[in-house]
Amino acid sequence: QVQVVESGGGLVQPGGSLRLSCTASKLGSNYALTWYRQAPGKQRELVALITHYERRDYADVVKGRFTISRDDAKNTMSLQMNALRPEDTALYYCNAAATYYDRMPLLSWGQGTKVTVSS
Repeated sequence: QVQVVESGGGLVQPGGSLRLSCTASKLGSNYALTWYRQAPGKQRELVALITHYERRDYADVVKGRFTISRDDAKNTMSLQMNALRPEDTALYYCNAAATYYDRMPLLSWGQGTKVTVSS
């Protein structure tokens, strides 16, 4: 069974940056990889996606600020978050999807990594 482990969250001031990482053991390289987030009292939402051929997509609210990347040799992916805003505060989770268009989460959810943007 594939397990995911997210890391890199923390407390950052508005306008600051964080880099999240995700390790997905035993996951082949032919899947799209995704980052989700869930803010308190809100539903989990898809933030970013990268296919195995590195086609990317982002939620409108993070376009131009977040960058998703992957390293299949290391079974890892990252989310570089710049110009953070208080509304980016959430638990961030990684997952996988079948394709760019079929985005249903395929993996069990990990513990997530908490991002807090506050002055």
